[in-house]
Amino acid sequence: MSASLEQSFVQQLKENQNIIHKICRLYTNDGDAHKDLFQEITIQLWKAFPKFRGDSKFSTWAYRVALNTAITLYRKSTRTVQTVDYEKHSFFISQEDYNTEEEEQIKLMYKAVYQLNDIEKALIFMYLEDKDYTEISETLGITEVNARVKMNRIKGKLKKILNP
Repeated sequence: MSASLEQSFVQQLKENQNIIHKICRLYTNDGDAHKDLFQEITIQLWKAFPKFRGDSKFSTWAYRVALNTAITLYRKSTRTVQTVDYEKHSFFISQEDYNTEEEEQIKLMYKAVYQLNDIEKALIFMYLEDKDYTEISETLGITEVNARVKMNRIKGKLKKILNP
């Protein structure tokens, strides 16, 4: 991989790492699992980056790769995943701590979201990130109408969970 491609990847990842942290937070329960998933998503993004054509925004592409990686890893009963030693590469990305204790409401929302299935988690996450239904449908590979219908059902589920 060329140095300019590597620099581009590092820059894009730095700018969009909060996306990855938020997805890790959705699919993990502790700091070690969060770090492991963050690392695995980063590796998958790195491996796939040469194929990124730029047809969509980097953030949309990163959402898709990160969500697919998270869903795939945590659906498997064993968590042994073949990884690549990325320390051989000349870049290092500092991992910023993702502080989830800022607001109590966020904790309650995460608790409720944990009760959703994997696809519902992905959809609500993107919705809460102010992604429009076009981007949500493109990222998840469903129609816009399907995304809207699923979102309405998820909202109803969350209301029942948060207000029993």
